[in-house]
Order: sequence, then structure tokens, then C-alpha cells
Amino acid sequence: MKIKIGMAQLLVEGGEPERNFNRAEKLVVEAAQQNCDLVLLPETIDFAWTHPSVYNEAQPIPGKFSYIFTELAKQHNIYICVGLSERSNEKIYNTAILINKYGDIILKYSKINLLEVEHPFYEVGTKLEVVDTEFGKIGVNICADNYSGALSIGHTLGRMGANILLSPSSWTVDYCVTEEMDPYKDKWKKPLQSLASLFNMLVVSTTSVGYIVGGPYEGKKMVGCSLAVNKNGIIKEGHFNEFAGELVVFETDVPKNKFKGTQISDYLSSRGVDYYSKM
Repeated sequence: MKIKIGMAQLLVEGGEPERNFNRAEKLVVEAAQQNCDLVLLPETIDFAWTHPSVYNEAQPIPGKFSYIFTELAKQHNIYICVGLSERSNEKIYNTAILINKYGDIILKYSKINLLEVEHPFYEVGTKLEVVDTEFGKIGVNICADNYSGALSIGHTLGRMGANILLSPSSWTVDYCVTEEMDPYKDKWKKPLQSLASLFNMLVVSTTSVGYIVGGPYEGKKMVGCSLAVNKNGIIKEGHFNEFAGELVVFETDVPKNKFKGTQISDYLSSRGVDYYSKM
């Protein structure tokens, strides 16, 4: 089975949800017009990552912000995965939701591997899951959940049978970094490729663009470079672009899992993966 995915590299402005949502809608519509089955948007596109406005303005999920995207999914007959801030029981989470083409939220996930600068803003998520879809099992994590030191999160989703792993992100670099410096080197390509290769998953990560205003990373910039990888390597890569958004579209086969349960442990061992070697 094939799937056509749009990676919506979105210009995200701190504390400007209406402007961000308007840009997101345009990219969702563009993805639908290109017959995409699914569109993946970045992390915390409502207020931007670690923007102080989240304290007072974060919304529940379901809620008025998530409703915008459930209606878009239903209207345009497309799956949407999007990162939003979530208020839940007076706590705030860095959350991503997966919406099916009928407008139903079929998966909600809150980020687990929070950076230290995120601790004043978001609570740690408490669950991982995958969901069955017409394209196979889909799992969701967020940005730094795919750091090399946190790959157990992706491994768990792989063990749950995920054929596709979606990761809304907000990859950030210092303002002086240029495209020629290859800003991500192995930071993202290597761990995403590891997950894709070990578990025969399609791994897709879409990130924001724009300069950060407000919060602990003020002055840094989000520069795109969204990635889609499978076991054979990079399928599609977004441009290094801190100034404006773009929709990056690709079509690929959905991988099939070969192993379950302890078969996975045996296979990983044959690949030299030893969880206890450094204990």
C-alpha cells in the first residue's frame, strides 16, 4: 500500500495562534489539492514552542483549537497530525493529535523527553500508543523524543507495531547558523534512520520555520529541514528556510512489520542492539 504525505513546514510566530492557524489551513488545503492522504504539521503551532503566552491561553483537547483541525480534516477528507499546547487539569502539555479524514481525534500524545528549558512550560507525558488506520498502525511522538538518548520511545512504538511514526517538531539552531553548515548533521538524520531501519518503519518529522520571539530560546531560529526516512534512507527532505513555509510532498510504500514480541528482541540482538551493554 502507498501513502502520500505532505510535510507542512510552517512559519510559526510566538503568541500568534490565529496567524499560525491561517497559514496552517493554507498548507492543509494545498496538501488536499495535491491528493495527499495525510498532512503533518509541526510542534506547538498555536503559540510556538516555549512561548510564555501558553500559561494563560492554552486550550483543552478537544477544544476550540483542535476543533479547527478536526473540521479541516473532515472538510478536505485528509488525515492531519498537528502539535498543540494542551491545558488539562490545570497542567499544560506539549501535545500532538492525529485526526482521521472524518474529523475524529484517533490518537493524542504528550511529549515525554522534554528539554530542560521546557520544564517550566510543560508536564511530562505519561503514555505511548499506536492506532490502526487504513495505512497500517501509526504512532506519534514529538521532536526531542527522537534524540539519540531517548530512542527507547521510538523503539517502544516500533515494538507496538507502528508502520508509520509521525513526529511534529520544532528544530532550532542559533541565529548565525547557515545552510552551508549542515545544521543537523547526525543529530536528526542518524536517529531517525536508526528507527526506520531497525523496525522497518516510515519515520516522518515536520518542523517549524521562523525566528523565535519570547521564551528561553528567543533569538534562535527554526529552519525547516523536515525529514521522511525509511529503512533505505532519506525519502524527502525539506529546505533549510527560516523565512517562509512550504509544503513538501512525497509518496511511498507503507512498510510491513516482520516481527512481533520476543522476535523483535532476537532480531535487534542480531543487529547488535544491546539495551544492557552500558549498565
